[in-house]
Amino acid sequence: MFSQQNVRLSLPSKGRLETGALEFLADAGLQVFKPNPRQYLADLPALPELKIIFQRPGDIVVSVKQGSIDFGITGRDMLEEKDGADGDIIILHDALGFGSCALTLAVPETWKNVTDVASLKEFAAELGHPLRVATKFPFLTERFLNQHNIAHSLISAEGTLESAPTIGYADMISDLVSSGQTLLDNRLRPLTDGVIQKSQAVLIANRNALQTHPEVLEMARRLLEYIEAHMRAKDNLLVIANMRGESPEAIAKKIFTQTNVGGLQGPTISPIGVREGSPNWYAVTVVVRRDHLPQAISELRLIGGSGIIVSPITYIFEEEPPRYKAMLGALGLG
Repeated sequence: MFSQQNVRLSLPSKGRLETGALEFLADAGLQVFKPNPRQYLADLPALPELKIIFQRPGDIVVSVKQGSIDFGITGRDMLEEKDGADGDIIILHDALGFGSCALTLAVPETWKNVTDVASLKEFAAELGHPLRVATKFPFLTERFLNQHNIAHSLISAEGTLESAPTIGYADMISDLVSSGQTLLDNRLRPLTDGVIQKSQAVLIANRNALQTHPEVLEMARRLLEYIEAHMRAKDNLLVIANMRGESPEAIAKKIFTQTNVGGLQGPTISPIGVREGSPNWYAVTVVVRRDHLPQAISELRLIGGSGIIVSPITYIFEEEPPRYKAMLGALGLG
């Protein structure tokens, strides 16, 4: 049952953001349980005190801003569009790593046979009348055009924007672009200086709830701990190698002569029980950056490593999540 006593997290209810949020949370060990795809309420078994509600990305910003929802995952573009980055909302994590896109101005690729129009000012000068821009993001688009002193009128559009220039009721569109394939399919192209707002998924919270409800503040800590530990871990691998040496100290000395196998603070070195032969075998465990793995393997072999095992890491927890410390500072609680 969903009640006012629950701590609440709102997730996107459709599209790439919904898929990205669910996959991201699952990878972080926070699997959302939604018995019926049509339901807008769900549970998060790893954090049973946290109840999940699904909303449109724009509604998430409004709900968190008003305080009816404590936490939300939405796009930075929608947060800015709804003027959400103000005193009522605090951004807990500004780069969750999915939902990447950019709100961008795009024009017909062969507008009036002028194929070399590349900039906003050039395009506006060719028109001879104020720009007519079709968009679902009037606040951000208006602010951008005003900053560039471009005379314009905005045309609100709820359906497909890409057809607006072809039909003739707009000169250009302002829309979210990820791969750019949709623009290409509709014979549109982005302006080189027409990027209005870069975006990806962000985690937001209601400031007042954090300040007045200890259970919400504690949930913020737990969410950030899971998320930051997971994001730190996904760029690293656990590497274990067998190595012969006179002592753990002697092996550590050899490891520190290399560049990519030093681990977080240093290697973990443990003796290996052997059936026969030399007893001076040790297991060396280090955390290695994923993109440095080939170099790390070569370095371990160079100093006598063998039987090398590589495993993914789910979490790397630190003493306290850096973003949690930053949140406390922003709330005046640090």
